[in-house]
Amino acid sequence: MRFRIIIIFVLVTSCHFFKKVDDRKVVARVNDSYLYFDDIKDLVSEDTSKEDSILLVQNFINKWATQQLFVDGAMRNLSEEKQEAFDKLVVQYKNDLYTKAYIEALVKRSIDTVVTTQEAEKYYDLNKDVFKLNEDLLKFRYIHVKENIINYKDIEQKFKRFNLKDREELDSLSIQFKSYSLKDSIWVKASQVVAKISVITPENRNELLKKSNFIQLKDSLGVYLMQINDVLLRNDTAPLEYVKPTIDQIVINKRKLEIIRELEKDITKDAIKNKQFEIYN
Repeated sequence: MRFRIIIIFVLVTSCHFFKKVDDRKVVARVNDSYLYFDDIKDLVSEDTSKEDSILLVQNFINKWATQQLFVDGAMRNLSEEKQEAFDKLVVQYKNDLYTKAYIEALVKRSIDTVVTTQEAEKYYDLNKDVFKLNEDLLKFRYIHVKENIINYKDIEQKFKRFNLKDREELDSLSIQFKSYSLKDSIWVKASQVVAKISVITPENRNELLKKSNFIQLKDSLGVYLMQINDVLLRNDTAPLEYVKPTIDQIVINKRKLEIIRELEKDITKDAIKNKQFEIYN
């Protein structure tokens, strides 16, 4: 059966047109369904050209019409049982959306998102077997500097010794470095180090996995000084400080579930008390 689609589309010289139309002005019709200017007025930004504006609107209208024709065809050809089943799904989906949004608002208003160190440590100690590394970790520092700079020997000495004063002085000299990282108290992935430092190759990569190891490698731009302070290998237990963000999220999610369970219990209890909810025998 042929369907007749009437599309009314008014072209003007400015995209400001979309801001001046009547809210209920009809743009297109498919059988008993209508598309209004209010549905399309936000499709086009003010800086869009006239040609692009026309194309965007036309494509939207055609897509809307095609979808509406399929819906109309489905309404005529699907069985009543199938339509009723879909209607129930639509209602359920709507209810789920409203429920989820309302619960999230209530949870956000009451949840404590601060996880103390003691809480994290307790969870970590009880679940250490879960926190196994799937890749190697390092604590290390490095600098990449030209070998022929005047104060190279002094920089190398400070880098190796690396007391508090040395660190402060290296920080102040960092403008001379091509790249560097002096934060050797945090765990980083070995793969990130390999990706960052091009002179590390499959042949010398194992040098990264030796504790208390000093490495000096050269490239065409200068020399890399690297100090490996600590190493954890794949399948070792991940350190607490490395998995703390994950533990924080786990603890917060558990709190959310507890709040939701209490909300579900309280809302039903209050509804019964206020005679908003009754079960008839």
